[in-house]
Amino acid sequence: MYQKILVPMDGSKLAECVVEHVKLIATGCQVPTVVLLRVIEPISPPGYLPRGVAEDVYRDARETAEIQAKDYLNEMAEGLKAEGIAVETDIADGLPANEILDYAGHNQVDLIVVSTHGRSGISRWWSGSVAEKVVSQSLIPVLIVTPPGCRIK
Repeated sequence: MYQKILVPMDGSKLAECVVEHVKLIATGCQVPTVVLLRVIEPISPPGYLPRGVAEDVYRDARETAEIQAKDYLNEMAEGLKAEGIAVETDIADGLPANEILDYAGHNQVDLIVVSTHGRSGISRWWSGSVAEKVVSQSLIPVLIVTPPGCRIK
């Protein structure tokens, strides 16, 4: 049924709660490919650097973020590979929900597995919900995993 599962990872422990679900689905459905995607959000709007920030400082910050993202994804991929799951990693630049949807649409993804972060109130209003945006705009199935401790009782 599923040939490729996309798993957005933002580096948080909350996002990592999806890994056990991905292991079970990938193993049970004999999924050929799991893709771990990390989206690096822009430090500033495109074409705009805050006053006093040199171009090389911005470039160094971006390169550092990319190195950290690659290291993180490789670490997460090793855990899945140890279970016999074929894993690819990728990095995208931009707004997380947009990049997740774009990646899924251009790479024959059959399922997106994403965690919620349990935000509410002003935090949710300010940053929005990536999971909510992905669910509301995705043309393919999305499995949302709510991390333990984020459930409202």
